[in-house]
Amino acid sequence: MRVMVENAKIADIALLTELRLAYLKEDYGELSEDDIKIIRQDLPSYFKKNLNQNIFCYLIRDKEEIAACAFLLVIEKPMSPAFITGRTGTVLNVYTKPAYRHKGYAKKIMNKILLDAVEKNLSFVELKSTEDGYHLYKSIGFTDEVSKYHSMKWYNQ
Repeated sequence: MRVMVENAKIADIALLTELRLAYLKEDYGELSEDDIKIIRQDLPSYFKKNLNQNIFCYLIRDKEEIAACAFLLVIEKPMSPAFITGRTGTVLNVYTKPAYRHKGYAKKIMNKILLDAVEKNLSFVELKSTEDGYHLYKSIGFTDEVSKYHSMKWYNQ
């Protein structure tokens, strides 16, 4: 059976929310009940507002169950030589359910994301990789970024 990558639709929002929670639980470890409640309450409205506008969700189904997913967040900002089109992409939430791992699903999704990035005229696509995903991303053309800039964040607390 040939595995197909598809774009999520509004009807998939409940499943996308649960996949996001599953990913976060693996990435962060245990989540607080308050965080889970907020995500389940607020994430569906985020998806309703942004799905297929600036967040694109890619899915692989296996017998009607979603086996793997990834998100591409497209951002438009003022152009510069570093992103001449002004459009960039960030890959988020690359996740394969444990029972479906090591079947090439993440690679299929990532290849589709990169094809869409060309179609969407993105200057670049970036991501943060765990050790588990590092070799996959390198194998499809991602490179380590070295910059004269420091990556910094400010948190609203």
